[in-house]
Amino acid sequence: MNHGHGCCAPPAPSAPSTPPARTAATEVDLAGVTAAARPAGPPDTAVELPGGTFRMGTDDEEGYPGDGEGPVRDVTVGPFAVDTVTVSNARYAEFVAATGYVTETERIGWSYVFAAFLPAAVRKVSPRPEVTPWWAAVTGATWDHPEGPGSDTTGREDHPVVHVSWADAVAYATWAGGRLPTEAEWEYAARGGLDQARFPWGDELTPGGQHRCNVWQGVFPVKNTAEDGWKGTAPVDAYAPNGFGLHNVAGNVWEWCADWFSATHHLTRVSPADRTDPKGPERGDSRVMRGGSYLCHASYCNRYRVAARTANTPDSAGGNNGFRVVWDLPAEVGR
Repeated sequence: MNHGHGCCAPPAPSAPSTPPARTAATEVDLAGVTAAARPAGPPDTAVELPGGTFRMGTDDEEGYPGDGEGPVRDVTVGPFAVDTVTVSNARYAEFVAATGYVTETERIGWSYVFAAFLPAAVRKVSPRPEVTPWWAAVTGATWDHPEGPGSDTTGREDHPVVHVSWADAVAYATWAGGRLPTEAEWEYAARGGLDQARFPWGDELTPGGQHRCNVWQGVFPVKNTAEDGWKGTAPVDAYAPNGFGLHNVAGNVWEWCADWFSATHHLTRVSPADRTDPKGPERGDSRVMRGGSYLCHASYCNRYRVAARTANTPDSAGGNNGFRVVWDLPAEVGR
């Protein structure tokens, strides 16, 4: 089941008119990942954040009540390090070269691509979901062949890796000595120190007429004017960073979080202890995704706001989902 509520996130793999349902791994296979040589520590693009108490969620009228965005509540997170950028194609290639890791999408055999990006011949033979026909299920679309056979990441080495499932993201994060952020950590970092701002930089989408993120410009899904500079993914460090130095926490690609998705779990957790380093429900059908993507538009999927949230089944993958990594810090850092 897809909790995207008709969002610009790729539909669940069992959507109508698609190839046979993707078969998800029941557990992340980390044997080869943990045995391989791994980076000595966080990359030089990571920053250490002190943590603290912030106001999570929103009561904004632009929000989606069914997504569980509100109410606004005080949440406390401990100190952690976070990459200022999402994992790029180049970095994922280093991981695959070091470990021999084969992604779920490669094993399953297909993934979703925005249909307008495809050659006519590929588009013609690629099934479309009935509800979101702008997606095409492309056989052979993988992280290193983003639009299927015949495509590659040449010239996009510094763009975010896509077509990665939740397990694929966890595997990379483990190899890098880190993990996926909790949803609370993600929002704390994405806010960049601002209190209840709609976006990571403030309340206006284009302050002073300046584009600050990569989202759909024009009329979705028929015309993208690319006024922000990009029709598809943008480099991971495109646009000015937020107050904590993080790039592209609005738009570009959806980012996997560690938590299972629930629209109501946080409503039952009201004590300070419950809201200190919360990790979501213990089980669920879908994992949280945050940040929106280059396919988001206010007329259809206004989920590039910093409090917005959606989710997808862990085996889902598509041309607009990626992730960033966080690292635990020694206890003395937070003292």
